[in-house]
Amino acid sequence: MRRIAAVLAATAVGAAMLAPPADAASADAAGYAPAPIDWGPCTSGRLAGAGAECGFLVVPLDYARPGGETVRIAVSRVKHTAAQYQGVMLVNPGGPGGSGLGLSTLGRSVPDHAGDGYDWIGFDPRGVGASEPAITCDGGYASYDRPQYVPSVPGAEQAWRAKAKGYADACAGNGAILDHVKTTDVAQDLESLRKALGETRINYYGFSYGTYLGQVYSTLYPDHVRRMVLDGNVDPRKVWYRSNLDQEVAFDRAIKEYFSWLAKYDDLYHLGGTETEVEKLWYEQRARLDRSAAGGVIGGDEWTDVFLQAGYYVFGWEEMAEAFDGWVHRGDWKPLKDLYDQTNPPGDDNSYAVYASVECTDAPWPRNWNRWRFDAWRTHLRAPFETWGNTWFNAPCADWPAKAARPVHVDGGKVGGILLISEELDAATPYAGSLEVRGMFPRSSLISAPGGTTHAGSLSGVACVDDKVAAYLASGTLPKRTEGTGSDAQCEPVPPPVPKAAGARQKADSAARQPHQRVLAGLPRS
Repeated sequence: MRRIAAVLAATAVGAAMLAPPADAASADAAGYAPAPIDWGPCTSGRLAGAGAECGFLVVPLDYARPGGETVRIAVSRVKHTAAQYQGVMLVNPGGPGGSGLGLSTLGRSVPDHAGDGYDWIGFDPRGVGASEPAITCDGGYASYDRPQYVPSVPGAEQAWRAKAKGYADACAGNGAILDHVKTTDVAQDLESLRKALGETRINYYGFSYGTYLGQVYSTLYPDHVRRMVLDGNVDPRKVWYRSNLDQEVAFDRAIKEYFSWLAKYDDLYHLGGTETEVEKLWYEQRARLDRSAAGGVIGGDEWTDVFLQAGYYVFGWEEMAEAFDGWVHRGDWKPLKDLYDQTNPPGDDNSYAVYASVECTDAPWPRNWNRWRFDAWRTHLRAPFETWGNTWFNAPCADWPAKAARPVHVDGGKVGGILLISEELDAATPYAGSLEVRGMFPRSSLISAPGGTTHAGSLSGVACVDDKVAAYLASGTLPKRTEGTGSDAQCEPVPPPVPKAAGARQKADSAARQPHQRVLAGLPRS
């Protein structure tokens, strides 16, 4: 025990987590006057079909040097159609690293035309997607059959340490932008966007990491917030090392919900009649694939990553079940590869590169690898599903080439009523975070969904939730805030699918049904 205590003491980062004055970042943006956006046609067929227009917001790379190098933020807009104009609605899908350019179409998902009074603004945050420059480090980093996640075999830990450091070293080639892609930088971009749009205040809809961006913006610029919906709330006290440890435990709990769902339909998938039986089979297959990758492509790591999505969303549970069934009973690994490629597009690391660039510099990470190893093994004993996979996902932060800052101390005391949303078994942003944020924003109201595992799932067709969102966007009406520290309203969660008979299943295109669900919308990854 003495040795463990010494390791923790030697690698503690708590002293570095003190917050700076909240007005430090806002002062930088206050003096910058952006040019108006030159709107024109969108190159995306989906945006063009929705009547959107597109352009670029030009902002300083470094707000402390407003006359220096600039970056261009890709922006889209779908203008209001209602007679009563309610202002602009900026949308962020999460990540960090998710492209939000297409989310200017989200207003059509709000019931009762309550979104029609807003100009919906989608944007790719700095470094992301169509914004310039876009960050990329190593497009082959997530290639197939990587070293085994759980370092229980000789050389696995060393191989991953070298791989993660190599990625961090490659990212250094992006230059100065790595020092200017923190959440505070993006919050200043939101302030510049407000000015460029000629608005006194903004409305904002943030999913997952987008809730943290909203928390930071509203702390820095409370007078510029009109209405704000934050779905799947990050706990701002824990960015980002501690939040990832919390997620590892939460994903282990969430995947058991999926295993229970598979057991319920054992007559269809034949993977086990109880959650325990399904879980045992799942881990047996991971060990099998660790020994020999299917098709030389799907190893144990890829197997874990495929089913990680089941911990995020109930959307896609059937497709994953069919792939599980096909592999176990027919040796068909190609559906697993298809599912892996959906969230890890071959050769494209932009989302991951921005994820790392933001998370590694928003707040300090342990530089001593002993701290990482100790915490990973300790958590793995409780939560073996995702712990080591997530550890390696974040491992480049141990050698990141840009300096970390101190995070903003989030304070919503000066912010008007905002709407918070969370399913109570959300793994990517555990429910405790939403309860903490509710306390930090004393005029907010929280809608929870007991028993639900879907992450950031509002506007997914659950009337109880979506109607409350509509009421808030239409008139500012919030659920009545209750006494105590719990939620203020409770709704049913996004329902798990009911499988149709084999051979007659209608596979829903969840990307089309839920545009914000198929981007990198959460942590540790989507």
